[in-house]
Amino acid sequence: MGILGETLTGGAGTTRREFLAGSAALTGTAVLPAAVQAGVKQDIKPDMPAGQGKLARSTRGMVTSPHELASRAGLEVLQSGGNAIEAAIAIGAVLSVTYPHFTGLGGDAFLVISDRHGDVRTLSGIGQAAANLPSYSGAIPLRGPGATVTAAATVATWEQAYAHSRKAWGGTQAWSSLFSRAIEHAANGFAVTPSQCFWQDFRARDVADWPGFARAFMPQDRPPKPGDLFRQPELARTLDKIATHGGREFYEGDLAGRIAAGLKQAGSPLTAADLARCCARDEAPLRVPYRGGELLGLRPPTQGVTTLEIMGILDRFDLASVPEGSADYYHLLVEAVKLAFLDRNRYVADPDFADVPVDRLLSRAHLDAHAARIRMDAAMPWPHVFRPGDTVYIGAADSAGNCVSMLQTVYFDWGSGVVVGDTGILWHNRGASFSLDPASPNVLRGGKRPFHTLNPGMYLKNGSPHLLYGTQGADGQPQTLAAVLTRLIDYGMDPYTALGRPRFLLGRTFSDSRDTLKLEQDAGKEVFSSLAARGHELSPIPARSQLAGHPGAIRIAAGGSMTGAHDPRSDGLALAL
Repeated sequence: MGILGETLTGGAGTTRREFLAGSAALTGTAVLPAAVQAGVKQDIKPDMPAGQGKLARSTRGMVTSPHELASRAGLEVLQSGGNAIEAAIAIGAVLSVTYPHFTGLGGDAFLVISDRHGDVRTLSGIGQAAANLPSYSGAIPLRGPGATVTAAATVATWEQAYAHSRKAWGGTQAWSSLFSRAIEHAANGFAVTPSQCFWQDFRARDVADWPGFARAFMPQDRPPKPGDLFRQPELARTLDKIATHGGREFYEGDLAGRIAAGLKQAGSPLTAADLARCCARDEAPLRVPYRGGELLGLRPPTQGVTTLEIMGILDRFDLASVPEGSADYYHLLVEAVKLAFLDRNRYVADPDFADVPVDRLLSRAHLDAHAARIRMDAAMPWPHVFRPGDTVYIGAADSAGNCVSMLQTVYFDWGSGVVVGDTGILWHNRGASFSLDPASPNVLRGGKRPFHTLNPGMYLKNGSPHLLYGTQGADGQPQTLAAVLTRLIDYGMDPYTALGRPRFLLGRTFSDSRDTLKLEQDAGKEVFSSLAARGHELSPIPARSQLAGHPGAIRIAAGGSMTGAHDPRSDGLALAL
């Protein structure tokens, strides 16, 4: 495929014009390519066991995460009189133990924080590149020591969020208490999830080359099975150090020295000085109007601007007149995604090193122009490379109306694969998202923060938090959020219903190298046929597929009542006081 405006291949080597000419008019009666037709005919079954999802309700407080033990840890904090930030930290710490394939102490983290009056701040925890970088030949490695290029900012982000909690919200929970459940689960063990087993099995051929991985994650010389009791004693000791001495222990204390030594032994360019320079940034959010409210996101180098741009484009269309789940609905969302992704790939990088014109990208004129480019009868070609990645979403709201929308990540599943020395810390590989092309705004430089796909968000209504949301899924994050947000806002669905509806993913994945539009089968044959007639090259994926992301959402009504859920595709759930 070429750039926008060039020929799109539409099955069996036909051009888009030929493909459309060979189909019935855009009425949903197009003949699908055989492989697509066969896929849609399959029985609709999830490609992994569904989670325990349900709709939680409360007027006093709520949490959501992709793992039950993590959600319960957050709920316990709220029950003890803790606030939303304190609950989110406890959840994040437990997920670092119980969801190690998607998050951990050796990764990055992001928060959108608000009180009930809409006083919003964001914390952007992105580890910067090592000051002294090696010379790369060809490409930055995706795994192994060569991928451990950036510091890890998750713990720094927790610490800065905790300071905000104490100063602005009168937080009362002891720092050490927020780690008690995480330490307990790491030391005494927890039942391994099907998700962890799936991703460890999926990478079975790779793990032999990952330093320290087998010792940490295959203690019986084999991958664990779902339900096995899994202990991480080294990680438990590390968490205890952080709980006892504070977050800066990870960057400047005795633990930092052990981390630096372990990274050096593995072959990483990161040093103790790089760790000491790592911190999170407290910034005002980006904002865009939507349906009488306001959507908020994080600043670059995250793709928060991309999600807001997609939603700003969609705000130019009367979705109320478009049936939810129809071909028109999916087509409109996909085309908005394409336009925003073109801008993202051109501009989004560390603003300390590159000019990122966020004000122009979110301006009325720019969004109007993008909306005018969308044709309802024809799809734009899509040639751009998909960025994989895995993440966990955490949402928390307390009885005072304080809210947190949070994401944590190690980038790819299992990050770099490197477990650092005797710390039990799995290091991320976010540095692999840098470019070596000197013309790229995201070109690798010492001390630079890499482009980041993570972008948790919040929706204000009448100036107060109304929706907390975020998702796992790298390039899929803005796509998943477009579907979830339109269903929550435009169609008034409750969180569990909105999260369970069919979703799409545009671009390549770890299991499908084609730049096709992946759509869950339960969208229906008529939708597939109509989208194919417009020129979308389709690949069916199972209903409730893991490729569709693991979002969570909490809705807060004007009177303070809350409803929330976590994606039924995940192992998680929302819990309420």
